[in-house]
Amino acid sequence: MRIVIFANGIIDNPAEAARWVRPGDCVVAADGGTRHALAAGLTPDHVIGDLDSLSPEQRARLETAGTTLHVHPPAKDETDLELALMWAAAQPDVTEIVILGALGGRPDQALANLLLLALPALAGRETVIADNAWTIRCLRGGETMTFRGRPGDTLSLLPLGGDAAGVTTEGLVYPLRDETLHFGLTRGVSNVFDGETATVSLRTSLLWCLHQNQRF
Repeated sequence: MRIVIFANGIIDNPAEAARWVRPGDCVVAADGGTRHALAAGLTPDHVIGDLDSLSPEQRARLETAGTTLHVHPPAKDETDLELALMWAAAQPDVTEIVILGALGGRPDQALANLLLLALPALAGRETVIADNAWTIRCLRGGETMTFRGRPGDTLSLLPLGGDAAGVTTEGLVYPLRDETLHFGLTRGVSNVFDGETATVSLRTSLLWCLHQNQRF
């Protein structure tokens, strides 16, 4: 199962964002992300959060449509997106999780949403934040990730939570060979695709991988 989550950030063109949704996908809204899903012409299968962003009319519309509402108390330790991700990760047959509307707006929320890619529960689940031309993933120690794009695409590699050791790349203009990217430094920013694919391997720690696709 593939799960697409609408978060409550900025989506300039909901109809364009809906291109990420394929037939048979499970559509989930993290509370206020419901407005993006509805604006894209989609009725969420699940809405998760404290639901304080839903109007009575929206809630009635969702209930009539058969949407499952997962209601959490307003006083909670997790954001609505974290709750949605934890639910998605717990589904036994999930193969991929796509997050839309995670960026823009409040910088604290946007940064927190990026950090959620490192949730231990998401290990082994292909998870991506998509925002216009950008896709953002978290590479974990011992993993190799392949990116598909075009020559000239940007791929930035940023350590998360500490130094990222054993970084090796293929298909990039500025190659790395079993090297360390140090936390807080910018060496991994703005590498460039040399062809249509690029691979990144990591030995230890976590690495944000931010891909800007030139097609958009």
